[in-house]
This record gives sequence, C-alpha cells and structure tokens, in this order.
Amino acid sequence: MKNPIWLKFVVLILILGTSIEYVSADSWIMPRTEYGHPDMQGTWYYGSATPFERPVELGNQKNYTETEALNVIQALMDADQLKQQPLVDERAVPEVGAAIAQEADHNFATSRTSLINIGGQYRTSQIVSPANGRLPVRGGGQDFFESWLDAGFGAYQGPEVRPASERCVGPNGGPAAPMVGWFYNANMQIVQTRDYVMLLAEMNHDARIIPLKIDRPSFGISQWMGYSVGYWEGDTLVVNTTDFRPEQSWFAFRMSDQLTVTERFTLVSDDEIFYSYTFADPAIYTEPVTVEKNIARRRDGEQVYEYACHEGNYSFSSILAGARRLEVDGAN
Repeated sequence: MKNPIWLKFVVLILILGTSIEYVSADSWIMPRTEYGHPDMQGTWYYGSATPFERPVELGNQKNYTETEALNVIQALMDADQLKQQPLVDERAVPEVGAAIAQEADHNFATSRTSLINIGGQYRTSQIVSPANGRLPVRGGGQDFFESWLDAGFGAYQGPEVRPASERCVGPNGGPAAPMVGWFYNANMQIVQTRDYVMLLAEMNHDARIIPLKIDRPSFGISQWMGYSVGYWEGDTLVVNTTDFRPEQSWFAFRMSDQLTVTERFTLVSDDEIFYSYTFADPAIYTEPVTVEKNIARRRDGEQVYEYACHEGNYSFSSILAGARRLEVDGAN
C-alpha cells in the first residue's frame, strides 16, 4: 500500500517538531519539585515498535531515512488495521505441531505503531552499542535455566526450572532495571520525594522504590528488581542496580547473577524523558550493552490501572502434570 499523503505530513511534522524542540531547548524552563529536582512526576509510556535488537540485514545502520521510517510506520499501521478486521471463513487452519504462543495478546491488544525518535532521527533498534545494535552473546555463557538444564534437570522437571513469568513473578517488562517494555501495558507512574523516586508499573503492578542515597550499602540479597541506588548528576537521575534474581532471565534478555545496570533519566521537555541504560553481564555477554529510547508523557486524565495476573498461574500444575503423563507414557 502506498503511503497516504496525510501520513507523510504527520511524520514530517513529528520530525520537524522534534527538531524544533531540541533547537529551542534554551527557551524551555524545566519544571522542578519543591526540592529542586527535575519534576518527572506523572503518567508515562515507555513502549515502542522499535525492536530491541536491530535486524541483521540493517548492519550498523543506526537510524532510518525519512522514507524508510514512513514505510515502516505505514506497514505497522496496516498490520494493526488488518488485525482489527473480522475473521473470514476461508482463513487457513493452524499448522500442525506449531508452537502455541500468546496469540490472544497479539490479536486483541492494540499494536504499537510508533518508532523511537531521538533528536528527529528514527532508530532502527533500541540497542545503540555495540554498533550493530545486537546483543553480544558470549559463546558457552549460561543463564540460570541453562545451568539447571546442563546439570541434568529436564525443562519440565519442576517449578524451579520454569520461567518466573509463568507464575506471574518478576517485573515482566515493567520498569525494572532496565526498562525493556516488551509487552503491552507499557505504562508507569513516577512519584518523587526528596529522598526517593518511585516507579509504579502498570504491567504486573510492580512498585520500584529507588532511594537517593549513593552511600547506601547493599544487603547482598538478590531481589526481583535488583538493588538500586539513585543520585542526581546535574539534572539527570542516575540509578545503579545490582543483586538481581537470575530466575527472571528469559530468551529475549538472558541474565545471570552478575548483571549490573546503570540507568539515566533526563527530562528534555514537559512531555518527554530521554532514557538510556547500560548493562553488563560477563557471564552472558562479551561487552556492555547500551540502550536509548523515549519515554512519553500520557495525556492529562490518563492513569495507570491495576493489572491482574494469575498469581501462581492456574495452569502451572497442569504443565507439570502433563510432563509427568508424558514420562509415564514413555516408560510404558
């Protein structure tokens, strides 16, 4: 489908608008809390259609051209519109033996059609370093689950070797450290006091409370969202996090107990936070990885809603029972 004229104007306005915003930054007065810190309080959205890793065929291309961005946005909008159309009788049957994924989420949730735009440039990936925009996975590196499997445990032997998300445990894409934003409900609320910054995720309804005490010692206890310490570096909030629970590793973001993350939140306008983070995990990756993205303010009146997940996952016992059944059948 050709790009409609109105879409070209919309994207051009967005590009020009962003450029003008950055050029006229000197005239913008940063809002501040009563304690003098940049005021980031409110409801925000951190999702994007921009992939975490860059498609291999794009190589080291960090940004799209204007034409490429138009085409990508148009394709996203077309796909979302098609998804909302009634199903037709002649649709193809599912492939026999095909993997069962979260089709319900993808088919009924609104698709993301926006790309990360930094300084008027549409990014091809959230990862900006390494230069190819891809995770530098170490050969032979093992995360929590791979270590269990390597020790001889089966993938369905017990709850310990199943992903934490199956039990609705862990951030699951919410504003943990780092903020990945894989899923739907990529909304959060920021609350600030003199000594703390709180990020309330809509996804899984997790509250991440960050103390602004750089000398706060670690307890050495692993936590789902890690152990965070924040401080202000000029007008940028810097947050260092360690002591993650390695059980929250998953295929798209593998991690071990050696993961460390440094995040940076910079308010660049009333409605945008420039967010970047660098993470390192020598057990999984050959070098540190840096991610950059926008966090956009939600319109007035929009708020974070309670998110419900099946605590303990009602199907979890069925997953394990099915595995035991297969074992019995295989033994007979």
